[in-house]
Amino acid sequence: MEQIIEIRRWAFLMVLSPLLLILEPRPAIPQAQHSRPSQTQLTRNGAEYARPEIAAMNAWTVGLAGGLLEGAPLRLAAEIARVTDDGNNLHVLPVVTRGATENVNSLLYLRGIDAAIINSDALEEYKSQVPDIQQRIAYILNLFPSELHIFVRPEIRSLSDLAGKTVNFNTKGTAAAYSGPLIFSRLRLEVNQTFIPHQVALEQMRKGEIAAVVFVTSKPVDAFVRGRWDSGFKFLSIPYDSRFEDYYLPSSLDATDYPNLIKQGERVLTVAVPTVLVAFNWPLKSKRFQRVTRFVDHLFSRIEKLQEPGFDPKWKSINLAAVVPGLTRFPAAQAWLDRQPIQASQ
Repeated sequence: MEQIIEIRRWAFLMVLSPLLLILEPRPAIPQAQHSRPSQTQLTRNGAEYARPEIAAMNAWTVGLAGGLLEGAPLRLAAEIARVTDDGNNLHVLPVVTRGATENVNSLLYLRGIDAAIINSDALEEYKSQVPDIQQRIAYILNLFPSELHIFVRPEIRSLSDLAGKTVNFNTKGTAAAYSGPLIFSRLRLEVNQTFIPHQVALEQMRKGEIAAVVFVTSKPVDAFVRGRWDSGFKFLSIPYDSRFEDYYLPSSLDATDYPNLIKQGERVLTVAVPTVLVAFNWPLKSKRFQRVTRFVDHLFSRIEKLQEPGFDPKWKSINLAAVVPGLTRFPAAQAWLDRQPIQASQ
């Protein structure tokens, strides 16, 4: 019996060991002065984490929920981590998740997550589950708008023509798959929803099998800039009104975005979903509040580095003072702006 227990114990350790290798702290100190704790020590002796250099590293490590591996939010999270890195003084860990629309869940309930990149309308899903959601989460930075693109076949002339037709919203976990149906619901527009990769849906659309595809992403979209489309394929206009004031911002598409699809001087009205860097609204003076405060100070003071060549072009249009509908600003972010009177007044 003891032998069986011993075998099971070692089998458990073998399953657990890859995870421990990922999570194992790596103090940024010379190897000759401090030896890294072995895997056995970490599994059997939690006191190893009390070593000063390891405790310091954990004290200033920020978990940042990014999103899907192929998504823009995770890329931005990785660039944030790169610029804010300050050794043991600040270490930002971008985390791959199920998508930016589910990062609210990670921020609320996943241990080790201090900040997240979300779509602002993802809060809608939590209104019933977490009535005080807008007090528990605060925004640090309005990263960029993700414009709604409703691209339709020639026979579709208005939103009402889509009623009962097949409309694709990209794969589950993407911004389009969440925000698209939510916006259509607010428009009271019932369609046959599909969730397949957009590159597949666009080909089906050419054949007449799908009436429209819905993108929710920053303009311009390569598929519309580089793709060749027959006459009549177009974007539908969506006027901004009171139905969208809680989470969305007014926006438009024009010829500078899509010269092959929109004529010079014409504008297609639409709405944009803010993609936002948010943090849990930790109690003032708590250790985790101090951790996020240091993260904010590093990020804001180094924002110009993110606007240099080699980083995502979206950083060049960042306005640190831009507001986010439905949320309050994280206190440390507001304090930083208050120390910059010229920027805070923009």
